[in-house]
Amino acid sequence: MTHSIFDLLRSAIVQYGYWAVGGALLLENAGIPVPGETILLLASFLAYSEHDLRFSWILVVGTIAATLGDNLGFALGYHGERPLLARYQSIFKIQKSTLDRGERLFERYGSLTIFFARFVFGMRIIAGPMAGVLRMPWKRFLLVNFLGAALWVTVISSVGYFFGRHWEKLEQGMKRFDVAVAIIVLLLAAFLWWRNRRSRTRASGQ
Repeated sequence: MTHSIFDLLRSAIVQYGYWAVGGALLLENAGIPVPGETILLLASFLAYSEHDLRFSWILVVGTIAATLGDNLGFALGYHGERPLLARYQSIFKIQKSTLDRGERLFERYGSLTIFFARFVFGMRIIAGPMAGVLRMPWKRFLLVNFLGAALWVTVISSVGYFFGRHWEKLEQGMKRFDVAVAIIVLLLAAFLWWRNRRSRTRASGQ
């Protein structure tokens, strides 16, 4: 199942390129739970391994799409107010604890919540709408949203690109790791066999 999902996402990126990256990040940051982060990681990986996409353009497209998506979420939250969050919770099965945690973060850290929300599990899809519901000043939201989007896209893309760049080394390392584990397992099995045989010998001698 996981393999088929991976193939589906990879096919979408290969076929639609930057549009797939931009569309996924736009929807996810607007408040719709699509695998935007996974697509960003995979696109960055493919940028090095297959050269169909350019890493620099992934950063540009991803930052713009994430910024626009959060602004769209902000507008929806601003006009939809509290009933919108209730519908979010119902339609997308968002736990009430996630919403409560979001409100506590906004109360404690204010606009900085937007900057770091993308790195907090469950917060990325509700940060924009919640900022609108809580009536955060739009100009302040726009600035921290853009800075947060640039940081998040850069970090996630760099991770994907790093794995693409070092995939062969990682693969070789994993093969060596597998061999090492196999040797350890065999030695452990031999030790247990020897200990059990020794225990039986002592028992029979008594």
